[in-house]
Amino acid sequence: MEVEGVPGVEHAGGLGRTLCGIRGRYLTLFLHHFRPRALASCRNCRTLAEAAPPGPCGQERLHDLLLQEADDGPLRTDLLAALRRGARIAIWITGPVKDLTRFHSRIDRMTEEAGPVAEALAAAGTSITLARVEDADRQYLVVLPPDGHARIARGAVAVSPAASLTPASGPYSTGTWPSRRPRSSTATVSAPGWAVSAGTPN
Repeated sequence: MEVEGVPGVEHAGGLGRTLCGIRGRYLTLFLHHFRPRALASCRNCRTLAEAAPPGPCGQERLHDLLLQEADDGPLRTDLLAALRRGARIAIWITGPVKDLTRFHSRIDRMTEEAGPVAEALAAAGTSITLARVEDADRQYLVVLPPDGHARIARGAVAVSPAASLTPASGPYSTGTWPSRRPRSSTATVSAPGWAVSAGTPN
């Protein structure tokens, strides 16, 4: 989050206010994790975030969700393994089906199981949750329709400087979960995995 009139200072928060108490009508929201140690972060938000109890990282939460909501199969197995390695969650968001399909799904780049995922998007109605996970030269698209049954597709990652957002977590060593983040250092926007802080005014 940034406060109107005070550009360049980043705040943590959610639910219409920053962690340090500034209310939503004065804020611009950005969709990524708050970085307590960044030079531009609010000192009060930093102190409160670092004092908060730890919680599961985005990879761990998505991993557990897929165990419950996605059918067993090769794509789920590969994606679960990628998440355990700390694969980058490029986006995890809930919103209007048309907008998410057009701007965030990258369904046209999926080469495996794209059909069932496209059908789920088409049948979803007005709102849907989707996540994209990037692992080396591959990316996964996870679609969570209102019926709760997750669909997974896979394709190649396109190399582009502007192709992705700030990661939910950074690179991690093989076989270990990413470090758990303080619960209050991030706030969920519509779906778990992302913090308040991407370019639409509140």
